[in-house]
Amino acid sequence: MIESLYSIAVFVTDIDRAVAFYRDTLGLPLTKQGSFGAEFLEHEPHLGVHPAVHPESRKLVGRHTGLTFHVPGLLHFCGQLHDRGVRFITEPTRQGFGVMAMIADPDGNIFALWDDKTPE
Repeated sequence: MIESLYSIAVFVTDIDRAVAFYRDTLGLPLTKQGSFGAEFLEHEPHLGVHPAVHPESRKLVGRHTGLTFHVPGLLHFCGQLHDRGVRFITEPTRQGFGVMAMIADPDGNIFALWDDKTPE
């Protein structure tokens, strides 16, 4: 029986560059690191960042991941990300469900950032 979702995998070409981006630029807590790559976030599901060493994993680098991070205070956080040189695919935009922005990691993997509270 499946108990829970443990992790979600993202594939990258340079694991050291990816660790610096996810840990230092985005501020995700690094919980494990080894030959497999790196794992972020204290609780499940974790974000697994893995080197794309096999042909099938190389095809998965630089795509829309379908992952959304909940970020309270998104506008402030996006300002920080701009200062850190993060590439925005879509600037923060007010939606019916809050505010959303789209960013890319150094390999072009795309993530959504979302805040359920819209600023005044």
